Amino acid sequence: MFSRRHRFHGYGSLKAVYQRGQTVRGPQISLKFNRTGSTKPYRVAVVVSRKVSKSAVTRNRIRRRVFEAVRQSADKIAPGTNLVFTVFSDQAAETDAVKLQQTIAKLLSEAGL
Repeated sequence: MFSRRHRFHGYGSLKAVYQRGQTVRGPQISLKFNRTGSTKPYRVAVVVSRKVSKSAVTRNRIRRRVFEAVRQSADKIAPGTNLVFTVFSDQAAETDAVKLQQTIAKLLSEAGL
């Protein structure tokens, strides 16, 4: 699980990423990111809409799986980077963990992180 220092706090910080960030899109997940240039730790948010699944259990499962995949790729992420992963498909709940890890790693490499 991610520590508190690697999570966003409040809507204002997410709003800044949505306004000034760049986007990389994959088949099931997109990544919106920006670099702040500070030495603070990177921050990550995972957004799973109710359109993806009406069940909160499924949405939370997807969120936890994406957080874990990002945590495993954390050594590649530079300090001061803000990442927002948006999930578009409920297939992320059943996707193999290795394939999900590869998808996250591919998005991070396309973003140049």
